[in-house]
Amino acid sequence: MTYKIPFNKPFATGKEFDYIQQAINQGQLSGNGEFTKKCQVWLESRIGSRKALLSHSCTGALEMAAILANIQPGDEVIMPSYTFVSTANAFVLRGGVPVFVDIRPDTLNIDETKIEEAITPKTKAIVPVHYAGVGCEMDKIMDIAQRHNLIVIEDAAQGIMSTYKGKSLGSFGHLAALSFHETKNVICGEGGALLINDPNLMERAEIIWEKGTNRSQFFRGQVDKYTWVDIGSSYLPSEINAAFLWAQLEDADSITKKRLQIWDKYHSEFAPLENDGKIRRPIIPSHCQHNAHMYYLLLSNLQQRTDFIERLKANGIYSVFHYVPLHSSPAGQQFGKVQGDLLNTNNLSDRLVRLPLWIGLEDQDLIYIIHQVQDFFQTKK
Repeated sequence: MTYKIPFNKPFATGKEFDYIQQAINQGQLSGNGEFTKKCQVWLESRIGSRKALLSHSCTGALEMAAILANIQPGDEVIMPSYTFVSTANAFVLRGGVPVFVDIRPDTLNIDETKIEEAITPKTKAIVPVHYAGVGCEMDKIMDIAQRHNLIVIEDAAQGIMSTYKGKSLGSFGHLAALSFHETKNVICGEGGALLINDPNLMERAEIIWEKGTNRSQFFRGQVDKYTWVDIGSSYLPSEINAAFLWAQLEDADSITKKRLQIWDKYHSEFAPLENDGKIRRPIIPSHCQHNAHMYYLLLSNLQQRTDFIERLKANGIYSVFHYVPLHSSPAGQQFGKVQGDLLNTNNLSDRLVRLPLWIGLEDQDLIYIIHQVQDFFQTKK
């Protein structure tokens, strides 16, 4: 049997097309229709946010957050370097300066003990990124922010259905951003959401979301005509995307359960390799409940990871490494600054490899992947 196992394969619940047809029948395909509202109510209820606004992407949600944080040219924003480009780009677009700090060696999240030393009179915000759906140390981060009068924007792109000390990721910061990109757990192809937890930011968030107009207030009868009142842009997704997303949100618990089953299988089968000192598995703190967004291994060095990816590919399995740290990128060097040595960021980013994890992986496929990984370490010199 010839195997060809992709790294990712988008999952559909089966209800998506029915809901898209309903959206078509209702005669509104532009944003902020019935399905948009349903999704937003679900997010507010499930995550505990005061307000949720669907967006065309997590990138768009972060850009709205940067406007709401009133980022001005020269303002500094503390974040990990080990993250996706959108985390930094959203603030650079406002003239902000990303300040990159190191990550923890266990969770690969921002090292909360490094944040305070990065704070200067120019610091405006902290952006913790919940890597792999595992919560950052939000209690400590919120304490630092409160003492220094900083805004916290959670990059929870990977964090839906995950919790920190029993509370949903995305519910801690003043603002948070989610992703529903097809590589995430709950998807609509391209999509995201801005979560607003600070009531003082709710009204302006809706205006920015509606292209800088008070259109939503007009349709609620709060103003007698709508007009341009602030900066903003076209951040709404279409009702087609929202209809697709609604089918996914309805099944979010089942999706998470199925992904966790695959994650747990990997984790138990690779324990002997870790005990032998050949790999390191993900570390999940006891006070964090993750969502099985990804399963990764940490290998010995960059060369071994390169060999590992090539070996798996030769056997029909597509594994990938993850972020190139932003501080080492051309744009990161141009627009950002570094605080500290970033030793963990440099070291761990060279060693991390992600394995296929998607609903629909057959048991035989999973067993095949596991055997190929085990064989690599048994046969390598």
